[in-house]
Amino acid sequence: MQYTFTQLFWLLLVYSFIGWIIEAMVGSIKNRHFTNRGFSTGPFCLVYGVAVVIMELTLSELIDNPVFLLIGCGLQATIIEWITGKVLERLNHHKWWDYSKKKWNFDGYICLQYSLLWAVLGAVALRYGNTFFFFLYSLIPTPLRDILVWGLVIYLAADTLVSFTAVLHLQHGRGPSGRQHRKFTVLLFRASRTFIGYVERRMEKAYPIIQERAEEILKEGHFAEGCGFYKLFWLFLIGSLLGDITETIFCRITAGVWMSRSSLVWGPFSIVWGFAIVLATILLYKDRDKPDRHIFLIGTLLGGAYEYMCSVLGELVFGQVFWDYSEIPFNLGGRVNLLYCFFWGIAAVIWIKGLYPHFSKWIEKIPKLTGYIASWILIVFMAADLMVSAAALIRYDQRAGGPPAKSGWEQVIDTNFDDAKMKEIYPNAKFR
Repeated sequence: MQYTFTQLFWLLLVYSFIGWIIEAMVGSIKNRHFTNRGFSTGPFCLVYGVAVVIMELTLSELIDNPVFLLIGCGLQATIIEWITGKVLERLNHHKWWDYSKKKWNFDGYICLQYSLLWAVLGAVALRYGNTFFFFLYSLIPTPLRDILVWGLVIYLAADTLVSFTAVLHLQHGRGPSGRQHRKFTVLLFRASRTFIGYVERRMEKAYPIIQERAEEILKEGHFAEGCGFYKLFWLFLIGSLLGDITETIFCRITAGVWMSRSSLVWGPFSIVWGFAIVLATILLYKDRDKPDRHIFLIGTLLGGAYEYMCSVLGELVFGQVFWDYSEIPFNLGGRVNLLYCFFWGIAAVIWIKGLYPHFSKWIEKIPKLTGYIASWILIVFMAADLMVSAAALIRYDQRAGGPPAKSGWEQVIDTNFDDAKMKEIYPNAKFR
């Protein structure tokens, strides 16, 4: 099914509101007074809405297979909950919730009983809930529903931004150890002091743990220290390059042919690997000292879910099937298979335990000025490469029985990236 952005935002808002009701009820019963446990101040818990939208986009083809639907919903909801917990911990250096005392928990963020609950709730939402809410959506007059949905989306975005600023101010803006170089946070805080102050007080009541000060080691004097933007960009670049080389050699060994494995039209870059390296670094950076089996399990689950979603989104956006594992045992819709999930787990261990420390040191050895200049030159190049590649793939899909090029950009793309060229760059791509 094809969705408009307004329809997807409608689902996001509806389930974010339902999630807020659930969290508020749980918090109020636990604290014996009304408690707004949402990250934003308004009646929305964004993680619920995001989870359902992702499920609708990636798992709707499993609706007629209840077993796989339950497994898919459970895995995705669990991974989203774990990622959310990790991101919030990165903001405050403390856990916002902790399941460590529950049986069958992992990392304190997820546990078996909640994973089973999310599986059932997700399957019910996809099989019945979304149909009902889309029916309600169709009853609202077109101009009114557009104004309603987009107005609430703008409000939710502003509310989330202010809440994010409040968390940063709580963590970094008080006392002599506050990091004063966060200019954007400081400016936004000054502009909205009263409202952000209210948000801070609400968060302190709902999540007292975010008041705790955490030790933070600030390093100075080197390029791309820690795990910030510049380090992650260089890791994305390196991961994209290494991913393309690895897949090219793998295809040569297993299929006996040399073929392009690049995701982009310019250069040997596999951005699926690049983004995977970035996500693995962000989410597993703090767990790098934990046992290998911990990293392997997380890498296996995250890698499988990540590859599945990349396959679905690539098909939805570009109309192309970039890989098909239908002939490999234990596959799910040809998008992912058990063997490659294990490969993701092994790759996560090799990356975090073995390769990351070396690459991190090498990146930090780049002279500061040279690093900043080179980073922005490469950022501009990669952004252009991504945009041109996206346009080329869209036209590649449109040319298959579609109308001839009309606009100027379509003619330019067709001239420089005709079907023969695209077949050379994406030899395994298939039309839906």
